[in-house]
Amino acid sequence: MMRRRISALLLAAALLLTIPAHAAPDSQENFIRSKAYSGQFSDLTTASPFYDNVAALYEYGLSMGRADGTYGLRDHMTVGEVVIFAGRIRSIYRTGDAERGPAAYGGGGGPVSGGYLRYLQAEGVLGTELDGSLAAPATRAEVAHVLANVLPDLPLINDQVVTEGYASRKFITDVTEYTPYYQDILFLYRTGLSVGNDETGSFLPEAAVTRGAAAAMLTRMVDPALRLKPEWVLQETGNSGRDRTLADLVPPGDYIPAPGTLEEMDEAVRYMLSGNSSVLALQYSGITAVQARQVMERALAVTKTYCEQSYNSVYCTYNQAGRITLTFSAASLGERTREYREETMAAALAIQEQLWESGQLTASMTEREKARVYYTWICENCTYDYTAADKSISHIPYSLFTNGTAVCDGYTGAYNLFLKLENISCTALANDGHIWTVALLDGEEVHIDTTWGDTDDRVDYSFFAMTPAQSWAQHSW
Repeated sequence: MMRRRISALLLAAALLLTIPAHAAPDSQENFIRSKAYSGQFSDLTTASPFYDNVAALYEYGLSMGRADGTYGLRDHMTVGEVVIFAGRIRSIYRTGDAERGPAAYGGGGGPVSGGYLRYLQAEGVLGTELDGSLAAPATRAEVAHVLANVLPDLPLINDQVVTEGYASRKFITDVTEYTPYYQDILFLYRTGLSVGNDETGSFLPEAAVTRGAAAAMLTRMVDPALRLKPEWVLQETGNSGRDRTLADLVPPGDYIPAPGTLEEMDEAVRYMLSGNSSVLALQYSGITAVQARQVMERALAVTKTYCEQSYNSVYCTYNQAGRITLTFSAASLGERTREYREETMAAALAIQEQLWESGQLTASMTEREKARVYYTWICENCTYDYTAADKSISHIPYSLFTNGTAVCDGYTGAYNLFLKLENISCTALANDGHIWTVALLDGEEVHIDTTWGDTDDRVDYSFFAMTPAQSWAQHSW
């Protein structure tokens, strides 16, 4: 896939693509088994692993095997060979012929695979990241990267089970957010092109791929009947007390691939957060660079309303097929965001337990009374960080719990976390320079500003449980 950072989106140029008039343009129906396999590969028998897949490669016109009459089932596949197969699949989809697309990019010397690579680059499937490595053995992660954007609109038949299994850290455990091409690897699972290599769905991203294993992934792209569903048993984790996670505090949302309104974006963001994920993949057909930026900004704005989750930064990539991938983090933490989120939740749970054990919180209290206890604790245990820069840790609740310092989004994130631990419905509301809490206390909507309630020498309760009109008078939105 040709990926660009969002800062470079506005420089993207559109490619003018033409389809021969006699071909079926952009059609899955172009994939037809036009041949019958009857032992053409001498090293392939019905007892061979991946027999159905290798035979399908032949029948779909994707491989004629080697000159010696073998397929090379157990041999390692090179990056160039993966690119050739991907180029043929793309060309069949686009033109109805495996070689018509790449033919325009051949010649000029170099390996045969170079023409297929240039074709995929022209199509926006790949960038220059594989230049110079065509002769090298392909890793399984590289195969995932090459295949992830060859065909548009592959149905996400395993999306929910993969999201839940991966988020539970019980499945696909050898793939993390720092694994090369991890988003493409997960895409293979979501579309049924792979279910891994063992009962936990391990992908072995750095391992060299055999030609047999590659055939399995390739043919599942063109033949829905060959796609797989993982047989994973997803056990429920505890949902109360110290077993609770930040994901448990988010009402599950529906996955909407192309949210067009704030309400739909909220559904998609809640789908991500409730799945304990920091990555949201969306699909907008024909999206422009400006529109991609707008999607990114809208998603980040919605995510910030869940500021207790500690996400206040987003990294965006997109491709010409319209696939947008948003990866959220805390701007000050980057790769350490997950660790700090866990520590934040642990600290909040410990404080909640302490307040209940000390009798400051009791079962007979109203929601307003409980919310006031937490308001007091926040104001008495935090100091405003006047030195905080844009990427300061004071913008997330971790700083309040660990350092005793925060700015408004850190205050609000910590407070909203407390309220949600008590099953009190709340969100964050922001204007151009400030953010505070809107909560439903005993059926009444109120605004609560812990930041402004924290004065130097006392707790100012005038900013607790304000009516919307009172809040508007203090900070319009």
